[in-house]
Amino acid sequence: MNLLKKTAPYYYLALFYFIINCIIRIILIFHPITQSKFGLIELLKIFGFGLVSDLFVFIIASVFLFVYLLFISNSKYNKPTGFIILGLFVLLFAYVASGKSILTEYGGGLARVGMIFIGLKTALFALLLFLPKYRNAIRYWLFSFTLFLYVLLIIQNGISEYFFWNEFGVRYNFIAVNYLVYTNEVIGNIMESYPVVPIFAALFVIAGIFTYLIVKRSRIYIDSIPSFIEKIKLSVVYLLLLGISLVTIPALAKLENSTNLFANELQSNGLYKFYKAFKDSELDYFKFYKTLPNSEAYQILDEQLPGLKTESTLRTIKSDSAEIHKNVVLITIESFSAEFMKAYGNEGALTPFLDSLATQSLQFTNLYATGNRTVRGLEAVTLCLPPTAGESVLKRVDNKTKFSTGALLKERDYTVKFMYGGNAFFDNMQDFFGGNGYDIVDKNSFLPSEITFSNVWGVCDEDMYKKALQVMNQESLSGKPFFNHIMTVSNHRPFTYPNHKIDIPGDIKSRDGGVKYTDFAMKEFFEMAKKQAWFKNTVFVIVADHCASSAGKTSLPIDKYRIPAMIYSPGFVAPNKYNQLMSQIDLMPTLFGILNFTYQSKFFGQDVLKADYKPRALIATYQDLGLIKDGVLTVLSPKQDVKQFELKLNPKEGVAPEFQIYYDQTPLAKPRTDLINETLSFYQTASDVLKKKKYNAL
Repeated sequence: MNLLKKTAPYYYLALFYFIINCIIRIILIFHPITQSKFGLIELLKIFGFGLVSDLFVFIIASVFLFVYLLFISNSKYNKPTGFIILGLFVLLFAYVASGKSILTEYGGGLARVGMIFIGLKTALFALLLFLPKYRNAIRYWLFSFTLFLYVLLIIQNGISEYFFWNEFGVRYNFIAVNYLVYTNEVIGNIMESYPVVPIFAALFVIAGIFTYLIVKRSRIYIDSIPSFIEKIKLSVVYLLLLGISLVTIPALAKLENSTNLFANELQSNGLYKFYKAFKDSELDYFKFYKTLPNSEAYQILDEQLPGLKTESTLRTIKSDSAEIHKNVVLITIESFSAEFMKAYGNEGALTPFLDSLATQSLQFTNLYATGNRTVRGLEAVTLCLPPTAGESVLKRVDNKTKFSTGALLKERDYTVKFMYGGNAFFDNMQDFFGGNGYDIVDKNSFLPSEITFSNVWGVCDEDMYKKALQVMNQESLSGKPFFNHIMTVSNHRPFTYPNHKIDIPGDIKSRDGGVKYTDFAMKEFFEMAKKQAWFKNTVFVIVADHCASSAGKTSLPIDKYRIPAMIYSPGFVAPNKYNQLMSQIDLMPTLFGILNFTYQSKFFGQDVLKADYKPRALIATYQDLGLIKDGVLTVLSPKQDVKQFELKLNPKEGVAPEFQIYYDQTPLAKPRTDLINETLSFYQTASDVLKKKKYNAL
C-alpha cells in the first residue's frame, strides 16, 4: 500500500491509458475499414504484445509527469532557498522580456510563449512562497490541472487514432507528422469536416470526470509527499524502467511480423508509430498512392527520359565536345521567391544586384521549386530527383552514397564542399552531405575573428561569403577544379543582419530587409570574387531553395513554387532567357550539358537545352505530389486520390509574359489520363529506385 501511495499518479494514469488503448483496439478491430479476420494467435499478439508496448510507451510519455512530481516539495520554500529560486525565476523572465534572448532572436511567437510560461511559473512559485496558508490548496489545483492535461491528451489521442484509422486504415504515419507541419490547413479542414464544438465540449467534460476520479485516488501523493530519500529510490526505479522501455519498444515493434497487415497495425502503439514516422521521414508510396504496374511506369518514364535501362533511371548522357572542367559555385538562396525580383513585378527595388546580374546570365524565367522547405531545395539540386512522399531524402536514415551532383564532379577530380553559415547538423545537412562525399564548411569552421554578426541561424551572409572566398583562394592553389555549394541563411526569420549595410536597419526584422540584405551581401561577394585569379574560370549557379511562403488557396498553389535561377559566367555563358517550363531538378543537369559532360546518369533532372526535353515541373508538399504540364496541374494524394486543375494565367500589368507568376487553378472538366499516368510514372519510379536502393552512386 505504501508503494501505491508513492506512485498513485503514475499507476492510475497508466491504468487509464491501458483501458483507452484497449477500447480503441476493440473498436478498430470491428471498424468497417478493417476488412480482415483474426485468429486466436493474432488476437493474443494484438492485445498481449500491444498492451506491453503501451506500458513501456507510457513510461516514456510520463517523463514530464515524473519531473513535475519530483520537484513537489515544501523544503524549497524555506528561507533563503525559496527567495533564491524566486530571484532566479525573475531574472530569467527579465532576460526573455528584454527582447535580447535567444527566443526573441529566433523570431515568431516563441518569445511571447516563453514569457507566458516563465511568467506563470514565477507567479505560481511566488504564490506558494508567500501564501503558505494556501499552499496545499494551490498545489492541489496545480496537481489536478497537470493530471487533467494528461487525461485530456490520452483521450484526444484515442479519438485522433480512430479518425486517422477511419481515413487511412493504419496507425499514425508520416501523414500525421505532416498534419503538425501544416497546422493551419489541418485545423481549417477539421473545422469544416466535423462538429468541432460538440466534440470538444464532450471531450472536456469526459476528461474532467475521469480527472476527478484519478485525482481522488492520487491525492495521497501530495498529501504525503515522499521524502528526499524516497524520491531518490523512485527515481532510480523510474530511470531503470525508462532505459528498459527505450530498448524494449523497438524490439516489440519487430514482432509486428504477421502477414495480416491489419494485425500488425493493431498490435502496434500509435504514439510509437508517430515517432517512427517522424524519425524515418518516409511515407510508403505504394501503400497510399495510386500506382501503375511497375513495368508500365518505367515505360512511360522512358518516353520522358529516353534510353533508360530496365526498371531503373540509368542512362547514358553523351556530348560531342570535350568536357570543360571549370570551377562551379552553386549558391542556394534561403526563401527567395521569384516575386522579390523586379522582372516578376516587384516594385520595391529589393534586389537591384540580382536584377542586374540576371541580365548578364542565362536566366531560367519559368522554373519551379520542388518543395517549400530548404531540405527539398538541397535535395533537388544535389540528387536531381522528384520530391517523394514524406520528408526529403536529406532527413531519412538511408541518405548516404547517393548518385549526386557532388559524386559526378568528384569523379572528374573536383574538390567538393558544402558551405553553410549555420551549424550543419541542423536539418541533418551534415549527415547527408558528409555521407555523400562533401567536405563541410560551417559555423564551426569559423575563427571568432571571422564572425562580425550572427543570429540563431548562423553567421551573416557577408561573413559566409568571405569565408568561401578564403577557401576558394586556397583551393585554386591545388590546380584542381572546385565545386562549392553555398547555402545562405540571412533571408530567414528573424531577418536580423548587420546595421548600416542597407537602408532598412537590421533590428527592424522585416522580410524586405532580409531580402535586400541578401542581395547586398551577394553583390559584395561578386565584387570580391571578380578580383580573384580563379574567377574567369568559374561558373556560378544561383537559385532559391524555395519560396518565402507556401500558403495559398489550394494544396499546391503554383505561384508559391516559382523561384528565380540563373547561370552566370562572363565570356563563357552568353546572357539569355530560357522561358520554357522546368524544374529545380533540371538545373544541375543543364549545367553539366553546358560543360559538355559525358556520363552515366541516374538523374530524373534533364538538360533543358537539349532538343528532346519536354517541358514540365514537379512540385510537392510532404504528401501532395504534383506535375505541371500542358497548362494542367495534376496532384496525387494519399488514399489513391488524384485531382487535376486547369491553369489559367492571371496576368499582372506591366510584367513581361515570361515572368508572369499568377494562375487561377480550377478543377479540370475532363480528366487528362495521359498526364495522370505521366505523374504516376515520375513519382512511382522515384519512390521505387529509392526503396530498392537503385539510386545509389555508381
